[in-house]
Amino acid sequence: MNSKLPDAEALLDHLVKSIQQDLDKDYALVGIRTGGVWLAERLYQKLAITKPLGILDVSFYRDDFDKVGLRAQIKRSEIPFDVNDAHILLVDDVLQTGRTTRAAINELFDYGRPASISLATLIDRDGRELPIAAQYVGAKLVLPSQQKVALKCAADGKLSLRVCDKSQTND
Repeated sequence: MNSKLPDAEALLDHLVKSIQQDLDKDYALVGIRTGGVWLAERLYQKLAITKPLGILDVSFYRDDFDKVGLRAQIKRSEIPFDVNDAHILLVDDVLQTGRTTRAAINELFDYGRPASISLATLIDRDGRELPIAAQYVGAKLVLPSQQKVALKCAADGKLSLRVCDKSQTND
């Protein structure tokens, strides 16, 4: 099934080109754990962003917290810049329901009031439950509801995609 998936590195290059066209704003990048952080780290390097990279773990901000519980390893969010009046580029690996993005926006507002928030995602897939759209998208995918797209990061930082059943954990 991976043969049908686009190449993650090519999608990253596509994202970089799309974002570069709009770099009139002094963006601060914020990645959502885990895949969004991997993607944000790569974008941060390629775009030569000047503000420090921010990281969010939205576990406590999820509206389905009572249904799915906590992930095994919750890590601290790190926002090493002033959020007030900042133009933030929020980065996640896969946009599906929109609930992770909503949780990230809620958490960002606990740090201050940004001037704007834009969203970049490697994969925009079907299944939206909230009115959230990404401004920068690597590719759009339609998959059966029982499947998910997982971003993997190799030791050398190279990104790849795979499709698996939702019942499988990310290994």
